Amino acid sequence: MNTPEHVGILVAFAAGVLSFLSPCVLPLVPSYLGFLTGMTLEEMTGRRRLAMVHALLFVSGFALIFILLGASATALGSALKYYQVWLQRVGGVLIILFGLYAMGVFRLGFLQMEKRVQLERKPLGYLGSVLVGMAFAAGWTPCIGPILGGILGMAATQGDVSRGMVLLGSYSAGLAVPFLVAAWAMESFLDWFQRFRRYLPWVMRLSGLLLILVGLLMVTGEFTRLAGWLQGLTPDFLKGRL
Repeated sequence: MNTPEHVGILVAFAAGVLSFLSPCVLPLVPSYLGFLTGMTLEEMTGRRRLAMVHALLFVSGFALIFILLGASATALGSALKYYQVWLQRVGGVLIILFGLYAMGVFRLGFLQMEKRVQLERKPLGYLGSVLVGMAFAAGWTPCIGPILGGILGMAATQGDVSRGMVLLGSYSAGLAVPFLVAAWAMESFLDWFQRFRRYLPWVMRLSGLLLILVGLLMVTGEFTRLAGWLQGLTPDFLKGRL
């Protein structure tokens, strides 16, 4: 279970959750859901299934784009397979830089510019929710940009395109699961958000710390050793089922 690929999947999923909790995404969740469904808070509460359908189509839209990005990053890395060791080290350095940026150590102008696709009016029907999800993924915001860039850096070091797709699929799942939970229980989500919003600045710091840790492991070649160490901690009875 605890191979480097599995550890990477867990890291990518955690990065997706942190992206959802970022100041650029979390406060906008009610607005996104209202835009997707065309319903008020009270209407969404009474028509949970319809809200969930639109939410599922939305997350499938951004997951498709992220997975294609992961495949592209891995394909590029595979083309440079001869330089795999150096590619991993350079990727690690870039991930560390993304982490430092997320923690606010420095600012880069091109990362601070919003490039989200602006949609004045959602396209009609269920297809419109998919298109809005794809537009969301095509954006490059100051918050999720460094986190997504770090996961794409990891994907570039994978030896197989399918592994890069799985990695970005895991990232998409981490971003999608809490979004779906919010769509199902919007009133509870809003109550929770009011209590959690004070911790939003710490989310980006934690995201940066995670990226720096992963980057250091990649630069030093310790990522594989970490997986082996985690495997040694797995109980024997559990190993037989994995």
